[in-house]
Amino acid sequence: MTGDDARWTNDLEVTMPTVRIEMSPRWVRTVLAGRVVADSKRPVLYVAYGPPIRPGSHKPELPTYFFPIEDIAVDILEVAEVLDGRQWYNANVAGRRVEHAAWAFEDPPGSGVEGLAGHLTFDWDRMDAWYEEEEEVFEHARDPQHRVDVLQSSRQVEIRFEGQLLAKSEHPYLLFETTLPTRFYLPPVDVNFDLLEPSSLETRCPYKGTARFWSVAGAGREGRNVAWSYPEPIPENPKIKNLIAFYNERLDMTVDGEMLQRPRTPWSRRRAKPDS
Repeated sequence: MTGDDARWTNDLEVTMPTVRIEMSPRWVRTVLAGRVVADSKRPVLYVAYGPPIRPGSHKPELPTYFFPIEDIAVDILEVAEVLDGRQWYNANVAGRRVEHAAWAFEDPPGSGVEGLAGHLTFDWDRMDAWYEEEEEVFEHARDPQHRVDVLQSSRQVEIRFEGQLLAKSEHPYLLFETTLPTRFYLPPVDVNFDLLEPSSLETRCPYKGTARFWSVAGAGREGRNVAWSYPEPIPENPKIKNLIAFYNERLDMTVDGEMLQRPRTPWSRRRAKPDS
């Protein structure tokens, strides 16, 4: 994800999956400045979630692909620096220089990831495009163990911001996604858009598609980008098309008369923390 609300909140104690690697059967390619700089039918999927690793980045570490050195255009790379056990490389393609474009473990750590020796990955956001087979993939690699299930429900859902009723529905769709809180997607007719205003923020999810956001009108930072929708979700998740979801980390949500506890996730935000 990109944008202010995608920044990793380092002070949160968030339980995330442990690091793992597995051979992927997918044909994976990445492109920079019109050149395919890595092309492999034997990539290694590296699944890790955590604070940002690239200097200057606010994006958390997310799943990616490591390529065998033999499947990489190594002529474009130049050694940059070693940070936290990672050897970083700059890239030069067609006169375009990209700093911290790729990295490899200086000495692949234990805990089951020794198989990354002789492999290198590219920073997802530094590349122009990534492909699995012939489909472009956005934001990060898709984890085959990551599930997204959407179920129609008759639960009664109410969502409030500082006492204002933003939405009330008896026809929600519940989206269950691995490692994340349950998300309640509501029909637009059940949302009070008089209290919301469109946001310029857009984010991409490899499991759902491109989202657009809304903020609580006149609410400032605390009401910013609290709701979202997928106008054109990917074909695997058609049920959520044009439905509206809200961050239950930052709003008061009642389901079947019971107030939900606000979960602590990377999308939570402390009120006292200033904009950075």
